[in-house]
Amino acid sequence: MNSGTTPENGATDDHSGAVRILPVGDTAMTVQFGEVVDEEVNRRVIALAEALRSAAPDGLLETVPTYRSLLVSYDPEILRGAALERHLHGLLDGLDTGAAPGRLWRVPVVYGGAAGLDLEELAEAKGMSPEALIKMHSDAEYRVYMIGFAPGFTYLGGLPEALHTPRLSTPRLDIPAGAIGIGGQQASINSVAGPSGWRFIGQTPWRAFDPDRAEPFLFAAGDRVRFVPVTEDEARAFASPRPEQENLS
Repeated sequence: MNSGTTPENGATDDHSGAVRILPVGDTAMTVQFGEVVDEEVNRRVIALAEALRSAAPDGLLETVPTYRSLLVSYDPEILRGAALERHLHGLLDGLDTGAAPGRLWRVPVVYGGAAGLDLEELAEAKGMSPEALIKMHSDAEYRVYMIGFAPGFTYLGGLPEALHTPRLSTPRLDIPAGAIGIGGQQASINSVAGPSGWRFIGQTPWRAFDPDRAEPFLFAAGDRVRFVPVTEDEARAFASPRPEQENLS
């Protein structure tokens, strides 16, 4: 199997080097779009996932986008690895990353409180008031780079640089679902209760993962998120989750 795509055969990523297609055992491949993490690289990942959904060969099982790569799982009894690699090269040659941006979600957040354990300490460390931190956090627009770690766990890019903060050296053992976190240069929406070393500044009443929904994961890679500060009373009465636009990137 060809270990990668080179400039000579045309499928390159001008933003961060050559795209590489690598085997992952006998039933999957990963398409890697470079070593950096940024929006343009992630747009290429999502565009390839969408292209595969639109032109899925028999035997394709699943695609899993990450920050800078796409995992492609297949049934080798139906789809040969060499045929899948040729198909991927063809899609890469005509890849369109100019699609409209993904769905926009305005996510209600109760900042502080029982789930916002780090809000005041983090604000003090940044030399600002909790209100100023909330404003900075909620004024930003975030991109869903990937879903992973736990079912529906939402990794977000776009956190203002002033809020970048290392994770805790010792994780807490019981962080609730819906907690809004900061870890390094990333933001997050916690999907299920459990241990975490992220810093948490609030909580949304929305469920990022609900196995009883027709679509268990609320968010998808390529979506956009704006956080909306609400009171606890407003959070209890907040309408069911619904994006402002349905087009996917």
